[in-house]
Amino acid sequence: MAVIVDYDKKYLKDFQQLNLEWLEKFNLVESHDLEILDHPQENVIDNGGFLWLLKEDDTIVGSAGIFKINDKEYELIKMSVAPEHRGKKFGNMLLEKCISKAKELNASKLILFSNSNLKTAIRLYEKFGFKHVEATDAPFKTADVKMELNL
Repeated sequence: MAVIVDYDKKYLKDFQQLNLEWLEKFNLVESHDLEILDHPQENVIDNGGFLWLLKEDDTIVGSAGIFKINDKEYELIKMSVAPEHRGKKFGNMLLEKCISKAKELNASKLILFSNSNLKTAIRLYEKFGFKHVEATDAPFKTADVKMELNL
């Protein structure tokens, strides 16, 4: 059975590997990614954000988080499911956790940046009600997709 757990530094390598797998596959690794992957506590959690990991049988198989932009806006970040665990609705579980937490924090909007090559992820975001907007203010050079969900 899969469970979502809060990020802890003991999961740093799992968090890095999960995200580098897809970033490298699509040639999307950027310095901003590495800052978050190398120092998630300092760059996300200590600034009011949250990170979660998905465990199945004591193995970390997914990650997702929300980065605090301001009191009303959060950014969905580092959502990943290990390739061998895709198709089990784990992405849904992680996305539901992120949306639920943003609502609990009284955020009015959840945004995300992505790349048009990540078609499966984009379909998932659309299914959850995210709408495409102009891809402005992206922290990534490779981000050609921006989506928003009004909460």
